[in-house]
Amino acid sequence: MDNSKTFDPNGVGIANGNIFGFPVSEEHAEIVIIPVPWDATASYGKGTSDGPKAILDASTQLDFYHPQLPEAWNTQVFMTPISDEMKHINDQLCIDTVQYIAFLEEGGELESGSDFHQVLEKVNAMSDHLRKNLKERASKLLAENKIVAVLGGEHSTPLGLMEALNETGQSFGILQVDAHADLREAYEGFEQSHASIMYNVLKSCNNLQKLVQVGIRDIAHSEVQLSDSDPRVKTFYDWDLKRGQFEGQTWKEQVSMILNELPERVYISFDIDGLNPALCPNTGTPVVGGFDLEQINYLFFQLVESGRKIIGFDLNEVAPGKEGDWDANVGARALWNLVCATEKSRKINY
Repeated sequence: MDNSKTFDPNGVGIANGNIFGFPVSEEHAEIVIIPVPWDATASYGKGTSDGPKAILDASTQLDFYHPQLPEAWNTQVFMTPISDEMKHINDQLCIDTVQYIAFLEEGGELESGSDFHQVLEKVNAMSDHLRKNLKERASKLLAENKIVAVLGGEHSTPLGLMEALNETGQSFGILQVDAHADLREAYEGFEQSHASIMYNVLKSCNNLQKLVQVGIRDIAHSEVQLSDSDPRVKTFYDWDLKRGQFEGQTWKEQVSMILNELPERVYISFDIDGLNPALCPNTGTPVVGGFDLEQINYLFFQLVESGRKIIGFDLNEVAPGKEGDWDANVGARALWNLVCATEKSRKINY
């Protein structure tokens, strides 16, 4: 389908069920986004399972000129339907996990056979089911030469996609924008916790060449030790980046340092809490510090200009507030820039 014949980039956004209101089918899409409404392991604030729907609703309110991509509105991007069944299962499990996490925070100790132990087993089993299902779906789309992305939900959601990319047999790197390192092992007993995504990737993806983390500013001692000891991991802490800027380094110079750590093929993992929390106040675990969205956009497009290929991406941890659509609006704009950077990469570097 050629949406240049049917889509008016200057007109009113049409809520047709697809992201940005683009009249594109999965069959004709070059980029396919899979939404995963899941936040059962979220350990602080809930609500990111509502992120995909909120971003979808906000996406038609954007204008579609992009200075980095001529006729950006003609990008063939499709978002698969949000699973009502998955959202229902998530919401039911969240009732139990909120109580379980509160129990742990009050000093409770997990006993085999207890009700909370059963909750943990249920969440771990469903997390693994979601991972396997996503991996299977992503593998089929990759075999059709499509670029696959995930829209979370919490940050645990894209593991299956990264594993599908790993099984293509080609080496790749991950560019992670995040306030957290996500290098914990089975955090709070959740084997696929939002705080464990990169630990699990390092463990399961033998073709991962480099994990480059940017903006980390809330991290456990064990995670620092893992980052220091694993040669595949390079962490650019937020405090080091800020100090460099205070002492005269430009963001352009720092971006060059970041990109020099990455191989040719790059997967982008963008946790919205990597931004200044004023831009995403309702995200699950906001942390003071972080970036403006334009700084991250610059990083992504410089990655493309460097000749590296974007082979997939995820955007996660967007949670709509109880009032207004600020978080969803920022999330939709972050997603639009990811799509445009990926499309530019596809046109230039594939």
